[in-house]
Amino acid sequence: MRKNLSLYFLLIIVTIASCRKYDDVFDESPDTRINETLAAYNDALTGAPYGWKGLVYPSGLPNTAFGFYFKFDTANRVDMFSDFDSLSSVNVRQSSFRLKSLQQPCLLFDTYSYIHVLCDPDASKNGGYYGKGLFSDFEFAIEGIYGDTIKLTGRLNGSKAILVKATSQEAQDYYDKKRNWEFNNISRFLTYFKQLTVSSKKYDVYVDRLYRQISFVRPDGDDEKAINVSYYFDGTGIAFSSPFNDDGLSFSALTDIKWDASGQKMTLKAGDAAATITGVIKPLMIDLNAGQRWYNQALQTGAFWRSTEGFHVNGIDDAYDVNRIAGFNFMFYYPNYGEGYDFAGIVPDQFAFGPAFKPSFRTNGTTAFVYPGGGFGEIPEAAAATMAQITAKYQESEGFYFVQTSSTSYDMVNARDARTWISWQQ
Repeated sequence: MRKNLSLYFLLIIVTIASCRKYDDVFDESPDTRINETLAAYNDALTGAPYGWKGLVYPSGLPNTAFGFYFKFDTANRVDMFSDFDSLSSVNVRQSSFRLKSLQQPCLLFDTYSYIHVLCDPDASKNGGYYGKGLFSDFEFAIEGIYGDTIKLTGRLNGSKAILVKATSQEAQDYYDKKRNWEFNNISRFLTYFKQLTVSSKKYDVYVDRLYRQISFVRPDGDDEKAINVSYYFDGTGIAFSSPFNDDGLSFSALTDIKWDASGQKMTLKAGDAAATITGVIKPLMIDLNAGQRWYNQALQTGAFWRSTEGFHVNGIDDAYDVNRIAGFNFMFYYPNYGEGYDFAGIVPDQFAFGPAFKPSFRTNGTTAFVYPGGGFGEIPEAAAATMAQITAKYQESEGFYFVQTSSTSYDMVNARDARTWISWQQ
C-alpha cells in the first residue's frame, strides 16, 4: 500500500513538473506569437536597404517568370517596377501592402498595381484567359526566409514567387530607368528562322514572347536536341530562370544586346562569350514530316486549320488585308473538303470562299500546293485582289516548311526566303 502511495505521489510530482515545463515553453499567447512572427517578416521586408528583386511564376504559365522590384516602407506602402512591358519597367507604381495571419503568415498587396496585372480577369490586359488572367495572385502565403530569399505561394491560384534582396546598383538601375529591352527586336527579323552562333556552336532559335520561352535547337546525330529556357528582363538584357547547358557550353543570361535593323542581326553576350543572332532562310534542323502531320491531324478528325491573322510578309502583319474583308472571321485550310480537293478559304459572316488545292509532301521537308484552277464558293469582287495574292502565295514552287509550335498549332513558312509565314491553330 505504501509502495502504491509512493508511486502515486511521484506521478503527481512528475505531472506538475511537466506542466511547469510546458508553461515555460508556451509562456506567450498564440496571438502574441503570431504578431511577433508578422513583425519579424515586416522587419525583414522593410529592413532591406535596397529593396527586393522579385520573380512571379503564374500558375497558368508555370515555367514563365515575370520580374519585379519592390521597396517596402514602414508606412505599409511599396514602390514597384515590373518587366511585364516597357512602361511598367521604368514607371514606378505604389501599392499598399499588409502582413496578416490567414492560417499562416501572408503578404497581401491591397491596391491595384503591377502585380495585379498578371491576374487581371480582363484578358486584354495580360494576354491570358477572360475571368482568370494568367492565374496569378496578389495574396501570398509566406513559406519562409532562407538567407536573402523569401519564398511565397499564391493563396488563390497557387502561383509561386520569390523575393531576393537587391543590391545598391540593382535598385539604382530601376530608379534610373536603365532597362535593356533590345531582345524584343527578335520580332523585327524579316525571316522566320533565326540562328544563334556562340563559341563556334550554332543553334536554331525559336522565341515565344507571350510565354517568354526560348528553344535552342541543334542537330544531334540523326535527331535533334532542344534546350528550352524561360526568360525575364533585367537591367542588362534577359536572364534565364535556369541556366542553358549543352556540351560544355553554359550561360544564364543574354546581355549587352544590340539590334542592327539594316543588317538584320543582333550582337550580344551569352554569359561571357560574344554571340550573334542572325536571320536565315533555312533552319539547321528541318522537321521532314511536319507538313504531313499537320495535314493528317485535320484530315483524320474531319477538322480544319484556322488563322485569324493571315499571312505575315516581309515584316508586315496581315500583308494581304484579310481582316479588311467585310465580315471576316478567319482563314482556314480544310483537307479533302470535296471532290478530292482541299479548301483554302476565308470565312466571312455568310458563305466561305476560296481556292482548291492538292498538297505534295516532298522528301526535303517542304510541302507544295498544286492549284488545279477554281475553288469553292463565290469570291466577292471586294475580296478578289486579296484572294489572288493568297492563291499566288500558296503556289510558290519552293513550297513551305512546317514548324510545330504546340499540339494544336503549326507555323507554315515559305521555303524561298522564309519571309512569309502564317500561323495555324485548331
